[in-house]
Amino acid sequence: MLRALFRFLFTVLRTFVRMLDLLLRGAFYALLIFAIGAVLALFFHPGPALAPGSALVLRPVGTIVEQAVLEPPLALLRAGGAPAGQVALADLLEAVRSARDDERIAALVIETDELLGGGLSKLAELRAAIADFKASGKPVLARGERFTQAQYYLASVADEVHLSADGFVLLRGLARYGTYFKGALDTLGIKVHVFRVGEYKSFSEPFTRSDMSDEDRESTRDLLGGLWQVMRDDIAAGRKLAPEVVDAHVHGLRAALAASGGDAAQAALDAGLVDRFSTRDEWRTRLVEAVGTAPGGREARSIDAADYLALIDRNAAGADARVVVIVAQGTIVDGMEAGGVVAGDTFARLIRDAREDERVKAVVLRIDSPGGSAWASELIRRELELTRRAGKPVVASMSSVAASGGYWIATGADEIWAAPATVTGSIGIFGLFPEFSEPLRRLGIGVDGVATAPLAGALDPRRPLDPDAAEAMQLGIEHGYRRFLETVAKARDMRVAEVDEVARGRVWTGAAAAELGLVDHLGGLTAAVAAAARRAGLEDYELVWPAAGESIEQRLLRRLMRAGEPFGIDLGRGLGGHAANPGAFALLLGQMQASAAELGRWNDPQHLYLHCLCEAP
Repeated sequence: MLRALFRFLFTVLRTFVRMLDLLLRGAFYALLIFAIGAVLALFFHPGPALAPGSALVLRPVGTIVEQAVLEPPLALLRAGGAPAGQVALADLLEAVRSARDDERIAALVIETDELLGGGLSKLAELRAAIADFKASGKPVLARGERFTQAQYYLASVADEVHLSADGFVLLRGLARYGTYFKGALDTLGIKVHVFRVGEYKSFSEPFTRSDMSDEDRESTRDLLGGLWQVMRDDIAAGRKLAPEVVDAHVHGLRAALAASGGDAAQAALDAGLVDRFSTRDEWRTRLVEAVGTAPGGREARSIDAADYLALIDRNAAGADARVVVIVAQGTIVDGMEAGGVVAGDTFARLIRDAREDERVKAVVLRIDSPGGSAWASELIRRELELTRRAGKPVVASMSSVAASGGYWIATGADEIWAAPATVTGSIGIFGLFPEFSEPLRRLGIGVDGVATAPLAGALDPRRPLDPDAAEAMQLGIEHGYRRFLETVAKARDMRVAEVDEVARGRVWTGAAAAELGLVDHLGGLTAAVAAAARRAGLEDYELVWPAAGESIEQRLLRRLMRAGEPFGIDLGRGLGGHAANPGAFALLLGQMQASAAELGRWNDPQHLYLHCLCEAP
């Protein structure tokens, strides 16, 4: 009987192993066939064609970022579905600016339905490029089934804005509401010891307060007011409306809906926010009217931005001299990371490689970071300083956010550029130390032992924080703040007292920072690159975008995604490239997961952080 049972189990196991082996072999051969086909396509596929008189179509999917980062392959299988796609701002800018002077491009088409956002400054920079395209005399047409605020802000630059008759334009203004945990922490008996300098350094307030402080409220009100002014004025200019008309619609949306019988689309049309309603087939007809039909078909003559970039890349000639753009995107952390964060050792290596490469004549640091590790921030700043000493100019270009540690690393540059809507400043420093002695006591768990010195076990979260240790941490924070002030003062040619007046953790718009002397010029990435080239005395140069090292899995996945392009297969959509609209619960869970992941990345060896509780709208 026992032998029969073992025989049965052995048979089941052998069958399972054979099926698994068959499955793996099948997957391997399928992948091999696909790879061979992709390689053949790269050699024999003629590539994208561009008929004269075509429209360039901008249809961004997901979030506009400075540098697209692939998710780890296994993350694509996580609960909740695949992540939204990303599109690099530089790619969109290059496509629009190249199309401006391309005689084969007759119009620009914007379709925003799959755009999730990307930060006000990025959208503003893309809008400026589209406005420059319009100035050439070529028409710009835009449509959305519905418009979120970010989608409409981009579309409003067009000559003609279409909306579905069942859609809406959701202009809500800007807001920032935080979640404060002090009451819950008190209930649990958890203490969070905060050490900071600067009354506006609000990052720690969610752990120590139940509401927003007066200082944070003042700073946030000024910041959001400045950012909304940029957005409102741009929309008004694009639609040829007075700014007060846009404000009136935002503040009086209920009355506008009452006047239109609850028809949000009609309310938008009555306010002058859109030009006409159109269905999808009517939109296709309008595009055919604008540019004609494609050869051998009934669709409008057009080319997608990705195909257009592949076409102009194939025809572009390289140059001997290089300007390197290093993108610092995400939280600043210590150590080495493949991507998605600004890892101190990784970025120090990228900057050092640029400095030691004879072909590289200038470096542009593109910053989109709220800060993080003080240690890693200084490591990056020092490498930039060494690059300048080596005779290679360094220009910092601020994207949506370059605050706290993001501003610290910018001080390593010869000059700093920011967009008017950049969130910057937050010159301050803080430290957090959680204490769990009371929850453990309530559970009947005791902690006891011995130490050779008073501070040996002082930073054990299971024990009450020793007063001497607390004082030592505060002294370290104050020293770090003075170091921050001195670093900024030296870089900006200011007195320490002058820096302190605009520091203390306060966040500013790029426009305000320029008036305060914290940045040199207002402008986008293109202007910063041009400034770096001028400093290096370059006219002809190649723009290079090195990236933090990808894992083997990410590299293979990226190559497979690119291999499908010649077939017209958009693997990016199948692997997280499609931007779905998440529900309220998904958004809440996503925010909680993102917050937990963010705190998990905090790894400064001295537990000192240059971080702002800020993000771009």
